[in-house]
Amino acid sequence: MACTSCSTSDGGAPKGCKNNGTCGTDSCNKLTVFDWLSNMSPSNGEAIFDCVEVRFKNGRKEFFRNSEKLTLSIGDIVATVASPGHDIGIVTLTGELVKIQMKKKGVNYESNEVPKIYRKASQKDIDIWSVARDREEPMKVRARELAIQHKLEMKISDIEFQGDGSKATFYYTANDRVDFRMLIKDFAKEFSTRVEMKQVGFRQEAARLGGIGSCGRELCCSTWLTDFRSVNTSAARYQQLSLNPQKLAGQCGKLKCCLNYELDTYMDALKDFPDYDTKLVTEKGDAVCQKQDIFKGLMWFAYTNNFANWHVLKIDQVKEIIAENKQKNKVSSLEDFAIEVTSEPEKDFNNAMGQESLTRFDQPKRKKKPNRKRKQNAENAVAETPVKAKQENNNNNKPAGGNPNQQNKPNPNKHNHKNKQNPNKQNNSNKQNSNDNKPAEPRKPIIITKNENKK
Repeated sequence: MACTSCSTSDGGAPKGCKNNGTCGTDSCNKLTVFDWLSNMSPSNGEAIFDCVEVRFKNGRKEFFRNSEKLTLSIGDIVATVASPGHDIGIVTLTGELVKIQMKKKGVNYESNEVPKIYRKASQKDIDIWSVARDREEPMKVRARELAIQHKLEMKISDIEFQGDGSKATFYYTANDRVDFRMLIKDFAKEFSTRVEMKQVGFRQEAARLGGIGSCGRELCCSTWLTDFRSVNTSAARYQQLSLNPQKLAGQCGKLKCCLNYELDTYMDALKDFPDYDTKLVTEKGDAVCQKQDIFKGLMWFAYTNNFANWHVLKIDQVKEIIAENKQKNKVSSLEDFAIEVTSEPEKDFNNAMGQESLTRFDQPKRKKKPNRKRKQNAENAVAETPVKAKQENNNNNKPAGGNPNQQNKPNPNKHNHKNKQNPNKQNNSNKQNSNDNKPAEPRKPIIITKNENKK
């Protein structure tokens, strides 16, 4: 998960790409600030600013003073002051830009309370740090099981070990206050380490864990957004968005931070609009606003006695009617001021060469024509089968003393029986017999025996 110039060292930490504060893929420098002052040297022999910015797990950043005058660059792993012991972090910013960032965060860089950097991390420090980081995931699973056993309404979202492995910080979210005194005792007994519980908000939890938003990009709070401003439902109302909590909520379950991005633009555009509750007085009746188009400057009005018909007015026309109403004058109707809205033709962006389809080279499937001749033969065969079977049964049931010349005589009832069985298909069967070139099936011989008793 690192760019080609940064790569990773044996301990799993990035070596440092020396790319002036930015990584090629932004995968190893989360929430990195671009050092645009890196190419500028201090003027008049001034000393380099002695504070640096250090990043820890999941984007947590703190400022430390380089009191030992170490030669530090972005990506170096350093050992910093912690309580107790020391912690391991990665340098993310150096130079004069750190002073600007400290002013932005409200940190006094002249104070003596700024923690110090001990040294550059050795290989032994990195090994201990990596072993402690490997313990975090199985510990989180077990910690959640213990919290469920104590029936506490809390969610343990993440665990962060200190660089020397002497302390573990458990981050959790909860709606109300939680009494976790017994839980801490079980944690200390189970994990054999010093435990610190820290409650975070739902937005901070989403920033630490990261994820993909509904826009398809990584969450803003986990990539570049460093401060969380309050978001109200009024921001959605000004932008005329549907107040659907499923669409307006983000990964954290709160309103999306991106609702504030375009709010100022909408507020500036709404300054020229009359109030939404404005009522227009006409001779036909009062009219109220139903809809607004902020960027086109249009408003839709409807009479109070007929809400089905809407009339489109421009902002200047609405202001003109309001001015007449203030002078206690009524306009004739909204139709005199309404504009005709023409529907724009749909734009077709198909390729003129007809090459937009991926299946243009496929051969179309040929439709099979129904074979009427086979269908008629099948119908006639079904109609003639029961007739033949009945005729054979009649011949077998004849008395034994019949006339021997009766064998060669045709059966006069044969065609009549056919007509009675299926009179509607008489003409079709005649045409089929005349046009069919297939040989007829041979008839079974009829055996006639003489009646000896009669002789």
